[in-house]
Amino acid sequence: MVRLGAMGDILHALPAITALRIAHPGWVIDWVVEPRWRALLTANPETENASTRSIQAQPLVDSVHSAATKEWRGRPFNARTFNEIKALRRSLRAGDYDTVLDLQGAVRSAVVARMPGCRRVIGEANPRERAARWLFTEQVTTSGSHVIEQDVELASAVAGDDLSAVQPVLPVDPACEAWADGVLPCSADKLTALINPGAGWGAKRWPIERYITVAQGLIEKGFRVFVNGGPGEEPLLDMMVKQAGQAVTPLTGNLSQLIALTRRISVAIAGDTGPLHLACALGRPVVGIYGPTDPRRNGPFGTRFKVLRSPQSRRDHSRNEAPEAGLLTIAPEHVLRATDELLAEERVR
Repeated sequence: MVRLGAMGDILHALPAITALRIAHPGWVIDWVVEPRWRALLTANPETENASTRSIQAQPLVDSVHSAATKEWRGRPFNARTFNEIKALRRSLRAGDYDTVLDLQGAVRSAVVARMPGCRRVIGEANPRERAARWLFTEQVTTSGSHVIEQDVELASAVAGDDLSAVQPVLPVDPACEAWADGVLPCSADKLTALINPGAGWGAKRWPIERYITVAQGLIEKGFRVFVNGGPGEEPLLDMMVKQAGQAVTPLTGNLSQLIALTRRISVAIAGDTGPLHLACALGRPVVGIYGPTDPRRNGPFGTRFKVLRSPQSRRDHSRNEAPEAGLLTIAPEHVLRATDELLAEERVR
């Protein structure tokens, strides 16, 4: 499997690979991924021998290959880059794979997919980057609306059967689970919300002032509120804590800690971003705040959810910095009401 990044996209691919693992438990399934996202596939150290892997720590794949393609683009002519690419190619060739499945559909992922030298390199007939299709030996036409459904169709081409999306399985890191028990015990009866105010680009980022109002409203309702941010989003967390008060707990740990804590929350509130899709993958209720990205394709899947999106919003993946106009029509009271409704539905289940 080749799905290098990013966080949400890898999480979208996991239901398909979980279904493939269930259908063919004896197969060797390996994955090539950017190093920063390894924790979504394994809690084992990179140096650990695959033959000694823990099923809990690495539940879906036999081996994880790291491909630092983003770093390579920043130093294309560096000797280190050349050596790392050469080592990856050698490692993939040694795997003696029958098939490579490119779940990313980009030129860089397709180039990685050709490294093992397989006769079968499978990808979408209409990939994200059109030039990638010329590197596939088999092209699959997908019809699903959601990207998870499309990934299941691709995995079905490998399985030889029609697979269905299933709840994915994520790694369990004992040390991080113990840390999360200390921060948020499973026995705690207080409602907890995880807010992620960041986003991949500005157009889909709901204003931080509105997230602060939501956090304050949840605190008044008796929630314990956690706020998470990725690298470079520390100023957003600082602003949340300063303006929403000390009742807001910032999360600055690693990805394995985020996985462990997300397992314990009552609800996640975020835009179209990795932590929202992580909560979905773990079966936690989510409130999604959507603007230029289409929730029919990239929205919550496989869990209980409420999606807020203005009728004014249109699908647009332009990397504009200003929030999209339709996104700005969503008010904090809409988010608080959706959260109340979602958790009320949860209580009557």
